[in-house]
Amino acid sequence: MEENKPKTGKFALTYGLILGGVGIIFAFMLYTADMHYQGGLAVGLISIVLSIAGIVLAMIQFRKANNGFMTFSQALKVGVGVSLIAGIIGIIFNQLMANVIDPDMMSKAMEFQRNQLMETTAMTPEQIDSQLEMGKKFSTPTMQIVFGLVFSLVLGFIISLISGLILKKQEDLN
Repeated sequence: MEENKPKTGKFALTYGLILGGVGIIFAFMLYTADMHYQGGLAVGLISIVLSIAGIVLAMIQFRKANNGFMTFSQALKVGVGVSLIAGIIGIIFNQLMANVIDPDMMSKAMEFQRNQLMETTAMTPEQIDSQLEMGKKFSTPTMQIVFGLVFSLVLGFIISLISGLILKKQEDLN
């Protein structure tokens, strides 16, 4: 009799939804602190730690459901799948945030960045304005979606690659 093997897609969907939900909660925390447009090292690191936790937890749960075994290929499928689902949720929420919840978010971000550049660089105001104008071309909704998805998948692949190498456990077929 054939055993029911767990499906990587089920774990990717479940934990991708969980990670996406946690990401929305984190984004709301930033919004309530009026920090949602600032970014920065701390926000980036927290986001990466959340992604690592979500992907690794999904892999561990998959391995448990699969009698303690997980191939490297299965680990990649679970991890990248989690990143894809969470990334799509994050992109949708970001578009909702930028267009409905806080339509001034992009102008706040540009003003914040302008002030940062004035304080930290020797650039002239004209150079800063030129750089910010160039940045506007990459902040259209389409570009945000493309960059968000690519970033999510690349980060998810790297995390999955490392985690998969650590957590994989092959069945002995002897």
